Amino acid sequence: MSSSSFYSLAPKDNKGEPFPFKQLEGKVVLIVNVASKCGFTPQYDELEKLFSKYNKQNFIILGFPCNQFGNQEPGSDEEIAQFCKTKYGVSFPILKKIDVNGNNVDPVYDFLKNEKSGMLGLNRIKWNFEKFLIDKHGKVVERYSSLTKPHTLEPEIERLIKE
Repeated sequence: MSSSSFYSLAPKDNKGEPFPFKQLEGKVVLIVNVASKCGFTPQYDELEKLFSKYNKQNFIILGFPCNQFGNQEPGSDEEIAQFCKTKYGVSFPILKKIDVNGNNVDPVYDFLKNEKSGMLGLNRIKWNFEKFLIDKHGKVVERYSSLTKPHTLEPEIERLIKE
């Protein structure tokens, strides 16, 4: 798949409506698989700060809830969206809950994992809050582990915004 194929993807938002990635052309995108009951859940706070700081500079974050790791995202799409807004003030899009690994992997994650493998060349998502950074042309620039704190991505986000 070419990087322009990124823009042909159209996952569902948390209301079940298509969220065409075509609308992301020209934006720097950070995609994160999220969960509400995870040790990394407080990263929502840093993610929201990044989004608030850069969203007017063609930067967007997309959260993809996933319940494949320790059943840490058991709620409905509506409950997840409400939790994110109430607990962390999240204003970036939280899309429909998906699978990021296995037979039912969402096409977005199939694309991301094929573009950028993880540590030791592993393809699968290891845990919640893995992050993929995509440039303004739909190219996956980097993949970050759950341990990577969102604020540490700031220099790379700034560089991509200026390109």
